Amino acid sequence: MSKTSLFTDHDVYLFKEGSHFQLYDKLGSHLMAVHENKGVYFAVWAPNAARVSVIGDFNQWDRESHPLTMRKDDSGIWEGFIEGVGNGTVYKYHIISRYKNYSVDKGDPFAMRWETPPKTASLVWDLNYKWQDDAWMNTRHKVNSLKEPFAIYEIHLGSWRRVPEEGNRYLTYKEIAHYLADYVKEMGFTHVELLPITEHPFYGSWGYQTVGYFAPTSRYGTPQDFMYLVDYLHQQGIGVILDWVPSHFPTDEHGLVYFDGTHLYEHADPKKGFHPDWKSYIFNYGRNEVRNFLISSAFFWLDKYHIDGLRVDAVASMLYLDYSRKDGEWTPNKYGGRENLEAIAFIKRFNEAVYKSYPSVQTIAEESTAWPMVSKPIYVGGLGFGMKWNMGWMNDTLAYLSKDPVYRKFHINQLTFSIMYAFFENFILPFSHDEVVHGKGSLLGKMPGDEWQRYANLRLLFGYMYGHPGKKLLFMGDEFAQVKEWHHEESLEWHVLQYPFHQGMQRWVRDLNHLYRNEPALHEQDFHIDSFEWIDFHDWESSIVSFIRKGKLTDDIILVVCNFTPIPRNNYSIGVPRGSFWKELLNSDANIYEGSGLGNSGGVEAAPVPKHGRAYSLSITLPPLGVLIFKHEGGIR
Repeated sequence: MSKTSLFTDHDVYLFKEGSHFQLYDKLGSHLMAVHENKGVYFAVWAPNAARVSVIGDFNQWDRESHPLTMRKDDSGIWEGFIEGVGNGTVYKYHIISRYKNYSVDKGDPFAMRWETPPKTASLVWDLNYKWQDDAWMNTRHKVNSLKEPFAIYEIHLGSWRRVPEEGNRYLTYKEIAHYLADYVKEMGFTHVELLPITEHPFYGSWGYQTVGYFAPTSRYGTPQDFMYLVDYLHQQGIGVILDWVPSHFPTDEHGLVYFDGTHLYEHADPKKGFHPDWKSYIFNYGRNEVRNFLISSAFFWLDKYHIDGLRVDAVASMLYLDYSRKDGEWTPNKYGGRENLEAIAFIKRFNEAVYKSYPSVQTIAEESTAWPMVSKPIYVGGLGFGMKWNMGWMNDTLAYLSKDPVYRKFHINQLTFSIMYAFFENFILPFSHDEVVHGKGSLLGKMPGDEWQRYANLRLLFGYMYGHPGKKLLFMGDEFAQVKEWHHEESLEWHVLQYPFHQGMQRWVRDLNHLYRNEPALHEQDFHIDSFEWIDFHDWESSIVSFIRKGKLTDDIILVVCNFTPIPRNNYSIGVPRGSFWKELLNSDANIYEGSGLGNSGGVEAAPVPKHGRAYSLSITLPPLGVLIFKHEGGIR
């Protein structure tokens, strides 16, 4: 074994300081040549190891033949160059701790490819790839702007489509690329969001129990295959968001846990370092090297894979020391509070670093509490995320729509309350995978009434969602009213699209997406209070609400009217701020969506009759369990 190193003194300084965010270029395994001898440089952080060696197929897993050398700069990094090994080499680190007679075979925390589970070794891998997405990358800052539409299609790659003729196998990254891009483009979604594709040993965790923070799961192909998927989506004008999980990691022995015989990556105190809900370990956010590891992982996906956004999972579990803990099971911070000060500092550092180095991407928080200013800049006291999931809106809206319409008039506040806080954060309105698992059933299954009413209610739900301020997110299958609860071992129920109700729902979501994208009033001021104005939310007896959305241009006005009962309303009067013609852009009750066909023949002329504090009003036909979307066009038709 020859001696060489990729680390400079400056690298080591940044590593110790906690500000080296491209460690994937230094730690792990890297193909290189030393004095014209080709081989692989290995480097791993294990400060409490007495001995570290590289084992693998190349040396018959001999723990003695290829030891690494510990650097003499107190970095805790072991390194070495092994001649004659190359791309695809299978390996692990054999670590003997200086404590408790502990020894273990570990995967490489910085491995860029892993064996396909249930195998657990790492692979040396060259990430060389010729990208074809220059046009996308050069204009991404415009597409990813918060003023632009975000209609996100959340998917789990292993169950979007399968091949039943071949043992129900997954599609590979390359196989799914064209199917997914064509479908997403046709449906009008702007982005896909992938449930975690980072390598994970337990498939049933959907990727949220991550071991390989620098590797796409090999279940669906090689790293280059995943690059092809991202590349092709970009070429078709579709952004790619990854679910990223810095909140916890699993207990698997080959992973990060107890890495060198000590609590290296996880917090040593079980009150801070172990999740009671997920039976997994929590990162020690106060440790510089751990901060390096996590932010380097974020940078890695943005750098090597051209990812356009990171949705950070379970942020609430990071922010609170007492998250899912009873009294006595958590330790207050130094001020006596329940805030996790180290995690808060990490989150701010993460967002600050990402937006500084990759200003055209977005970070998104899944944060389920009322923590203030999650999506506000750090310099004004925020956490620095670009956007936040609006979990309160999702829960209230589903609770309301799940009620029999006869009782909805008593709960209208569940709909109207969201506007009270709609502009406190940069919100995404999510109907995610979490709403269709663990016995919750499908979205369609939550809707009350007979068959026709259930589909009408779901169309109404989506129409109200697309009219409401905030970016949009739907989980796969919701767009065509999947009947069954989602299951990760099965394909979506694509066969139901032979039935008219499902065809109508898919067409409705497609048309909503295209309308949302084409109408600035529905997206360009999503996060500004000037974009929204109630027309009427006092007609609780009839369970009807109406409001307008406004673009930056004075005359750019959209009217949304929702009837949450199965009773049609003829000659229903709605006050409007402008006279002349209001075009009916979409009607959820139209025949093409399998509705009853009630509507307004393309639009209504405003009359100079005051209503709802406006100088003009419309007399409209309001269909049962329907949503109407009008646009002020002026003139006389």
